[in-house]
Amino acid sequence: MNEPNVKQAIPFFRVSNIDVSVRYYIDGLGFRMTNNWTVDGKLRWCSLQLGGAALMLQEFPKEGHDSWVPQGKVGEGVSISFKCKDAITIYRQAVANGLKASRPFVGNALWCTELKDPDGYRLSFESP
Repeated sequence: MNEPNVKQAIPFFRVSNIDVSVRYYIDGLGFRMTNNWTVDGKLRWCSLQLGGAALMLQEFPKEGHDSWVPQGKVGEGVSISFKCKDAITIYRQAVANGLKASRPFVGNALWCTELKDPDGYRLSFESP
């Protein structure tokens, strides 16, 4: 029983438009879809992966018994840090794909570039 019980934490983002978010993460940042749930031809949930990092997206229903409409911006105050080999390459790829990313800077002895996804979730890519 020396092996840790918890293996991984995967951020689960509720998004306002899953199609827009999927394009952002796949076409803009290079994630790939590893799993999904589709109902009547409409993507409802998906799992995305970039290297060793993963996240999940689900569009929140705006009508019906399980609807949820946030009072503020969905991603406000949420920040995810991705540790990577080369943050500057992530920056160049993101900008080349039309995303707005902060110019790489050094913070906490790491190169860092930051982006905000379509719902305002803050994404930070950091490398030595």
